[in-house]
Amino acid sequence: MAAAVLVVGGGGAYLATGHAADGRAGAGATPPPLVLDGSAGGGSGGEIAPGEPDPYGVTYVAAGKLPDGPGSAPVYAPRGVVGKDRVARLAAALGMDGTPVADGGGWRVGGADGSGPTLRVNRDAAGTWTYSRWAPGTDNCRKVAVCTQDPADPAGDPVSAAAARRTAAPVLKALGQDDAKIDAGRVLGARRVVDADPVVGGLPTYGWTTGLIVDEQGVLVGGHGMLATPAEGDTYPVLDARRTLALMNAAHTGGGHRMGIGGCATPVPLKDRLEQPCSGSGSGSGSGTAGKSDALPVRKAVFGLAAQSVAGRQALVPSWLFEVRGPAERGTFTVTYPAVDPAFVKSPSAAQSSTPSAPSTGSSSAPRRHDVRADGYSADGRELTVSFSGGVCTAYSASAKESAGRVTVSVTGRDRPNQVCVAMARQYVKTVRLDAPLGARRVTGTDGTPVPRTKPGALRPQAG
Repeated sequence: MAAAVLVVGGGGAYLATGHAADGRAGAGATPPPLVLDGSAGGGSGGEIAPGEPDPYGVTYVAAGKLPDGPGSAPVYAPRGVVGKDRVARLAAALGMDGTPVADGGGWRVGGADGSGPTLRVNRDAAGTWTYSRWAPGTDNCRKVAVCTQDPADPAGDPVSAAAARRTAAPVLKALGQDDAKIDAGRVLGARRVVDADPVVGGLPTYGWTTGLIVDEQGVLVGGHGMLATPAEGDTYPVLDARRTLALMNAAHTGGGHRMGIGGCATPVPLKDRLEQPCSGSGSGSGSGTAGKSDALPVRKAVFGLAAQSVAGRQALVPSWLFEVRGPAERGTFTVTYPAVDPAFVKSPSAAQSSTPSAPSTGSSSAPRRHDVRADGYSADGRELTVSFSGGVCTAYSASAKESAGRVTVSVTGRDRPNQVCVAMARQYVKTVRLDAPLGARRVTGTDGTPVPRTKPGALRPQAG
């Protein structure tokens, strides 16, 4: 076997080439490039990794010394397909009596006649599953005589966090997530949500969340998650928290300062927007530079695994999980960034660079695309409606990237450099159809910032 030594990251890692019998890079071997879709090393493109710095100029500053972490760590990804037995165990834990049946590209338990509890599980990839105790046709109980209460708008107070955790315990055990990090602090009306982030390979995870909804009577009425167990893959050299934080802050500098129309926010802050005027100090200088108010302190950094799209498939990538103290209206939140040494990271475009492509015409009239921040959203079944501000001569499109715990909304504008257009803004509304109902999943922008929810019926789809 031929062998060589590769020096990585200024002498930070030495890897001898080799190959394991199962096709993965063996211990001490040079792993293949990690293709992160629209993440570190891949540019912002159309997809921005969860935790990438706010495109409106926010940077993150360490409030103290950050940890070093390990020198290397593996990527984890699901393999194979989800079998019938695993689906049956989950169904039993949910209190369902039915037998899993093949349904399209996955499994289904119950719901054959459109009523009663339904569990759906994707057979491939991460085995994404959703559970609903109520049939879609009975959500509005004001029009159904057999209902005594609207399941979508229950009355009463939510159960305690301890009671909700007890209800969720059998399901988490069936999922093999007994040691998951559990948070039962979220409340939706009279319902309490139990969020569980599993431990994989001894590391905490982010974005691989199991969400379970418990009603005011302590009954499990909904849930979602991933049934497939991530398997250990190739091991990569990783950076310490300090260098990863620097990469996270530098990731947006190449694409310019992306503010709203005109490059800056208005002097009067918009509701539910985290934008600042052009001058961070509020002096009105109009310089467009970030002020001190644009720097958010990082209070803590934990090495773990964050959900990322790797070559088009969901995986858990070694990452630093940064605890950030935000403005008073946001409180403390978490942002993540891949810790894999950039020398081993490749963008999808770079991975396909060997494929011949049509020559560029060099025309200055080619459409330019830019990202737009969503102002709010509403959900109705599988339809997610988002609102945003934009120019009257720009074409906009919206898309959504789904995972077990969140839905990431991406709004993109396309305009032509040579087009003459009046400098006027308007409000747009776009509707995206999801693979599964939103449920208790969070809705965020591509930078990881939560998108505020609007009142039902406040947003109406429109053209443009």
